[in-house]
Amino acid sequence: MEELTVEVLRAWARTALVELGRARTEIDELNVYPVPDGDTGTNLYLTWEAACDALPKGELTFTEAIQAFGRGALLGARGNSGVITSQLIRACGLRLNENLPRDRENGVLADPRMSEPAAFADALKYAADAAYGAVAQPVEGTMLTVARAAATGAMTAANDGKSLADVCLAAVASARQALTKTTDQLAVLRRAGVVDAGGAGLVVILGAMESVLTGQYVRVDVPARVEPQGESAESQDGPAYEVMFLLDATDDKIGDFRQTLAGLGDSVVVVGGDGLWNVHVHTDDVGAAIEHGIDIGRPHRIRVTHFADQAHQHEPIRSRAVIAVVAGEGLADLFTEAGAHVIRGGPGRRCSTGELLQAIEVSQAPEIVILPNDKDSIAVAEAAATAARQDGIRVAVIPTRAQVQGLAAIAVHDPERSFDDDVVHLSAAAGQTRHGAVTIAVKDAWTMAGRCQIGDALGVVDGDFALITDDLETAAFGVVDRLLGGGGELLTIVTGLDADPGLAEAVERHVRRQRKDVDVVVYDGGQDRYPLLIGVE
Repeated sequence: MEELTVEVLRAWARTALVELGRARTEIDELNVYPVPDGDTGTNLYLTWEAACDALPKGELTFTEAIQAFGRGALLGARGNSGVITSQLIRACGLRLNENLPRDRENGVLADPRMSEPAAFADALKYAADAAYGAVAQPVEGTMLTVARAAATGAMTAANDGKSLADVCLAAVASARQALTKTTDQLAVLRRAGVVDAGGAGLVVILGAMESVLTGQYVRVDVPARVEPQGESAESQDGPAYEVMFLLDATDDKIGDFRQTLAGLGDSVVVVGGDGLWNVHVHTDDVGAAIEHGIDIGRPHRIRVTHFADQAHQHEPIRSRAVIAVVAGEGLADLFTEAGAHVIRGGPGRRCSTGELLQAIEVSQAPEIVILPNDKDSIAVAEAAATAARQDGIRVAVIPTRAQVQGLAAIAVHDPERSFDDDVVHLSAAAGQTRHGAVTIAVKDAWTMAGRCQIGDALGVVDGDFALITDDLETAAFGVVDRLLGGGGELLTIVTGLDADPGLAEAVERHVRRQRKDVDVVVYDGGQDRYPLLIGVE
């Protein structure tokens, strides 16, 4: 490709996210600077994911796309490496928008100031300079060094009249070469025998752009450790806390603020612009760092990490939590045994966004899957997911509309799969499960099946009232026959609180007589209002 368009940006965003996901474990293992907390790969992945999530679907102008992507990275930046990466993204986008003004109607170049290869190279240089400027005390041998090398390589190729793809190739080649040299540039890296973790992540991101522009897959393998030289990097001393927050403040206050933070600790990075900033510092005086932010503006979304606690509690990268909304004690036991965190909800007791957010926080997992298991809880789950994503947590809501769909989903959950693959399997299992129930009418009303009266037995099929009968057994037989009419191999029956044991037994006998090819399982769910919940897979 020889044009930088919205489609190229989208493709780069998707490709880099996949590649960061593939490489993040290896990048985490390289992480010894500025502190050996083993999370650089994760922070880069979560930062990039936040940028991707902020990129709207549908028709966008080039300006709208790069502004949304940059803002998403700024708001979702995690850790020292993530904050610097957000500055690189934002500055690169701003410069491209200046160099390549686009017609708002069709996205084509309108009065271009320079060629696309030159504009891309210039944007990389501008971004590297901006990243250096955002760090109070820049250190060579870090991702800053790699960013500048990439820009230098790109500028050389652009000045030689190379194509856009060739300029990108030159940037990646220069970045890779600079990365290999970081081990000798920084003593802490040399002692550990590693290259800089943030720089490695940046090379992965640039490699994804090379894949998009050349049309050929570029796999960037993260350099492995070499023989350490000197004492272990983990023995280094430093500030005890990482402090991060967003800051609403006027741009003219930031230069002095950045230097003030430098007096409180190290790894000071302040990025952003136009009144919104992302602040990062390692310090022993958490209160002072926040107070200085208050002096010039409004700090919010404050996050404080104690490095000692993080070192002891750091979880594997694939750590993933499934949070299920359950309607009864028996169902809670079933989901818990399957590995889910449970929240009580369902008919008569709706869970809240706050409860879900608390469960997400308690799980301490970087990846979350939510099973709402009730149509009215789906919107609540989506709201909680949106809020959690702002804190850099990866969240997927499987739109399960019934408890039996949730049971089908949790049955195929595999934490060893990639997040995307796991979500696909859970979604497929839930989507292939038809659901029904039986209940007793508590008032006179009109339903999809006609008018019911208090005490009537009602049969529910896929969320709609489909049957009105005199007794629960007849209603249950009708629901089962309708669900199995569309095929199925497994029938799940979940009995409710105070349900007559004979009801489930009668349904099981009915199925075994009518459909010998269908397996039947019965669970005690303990849910209110519905004597039977029924699922067919």
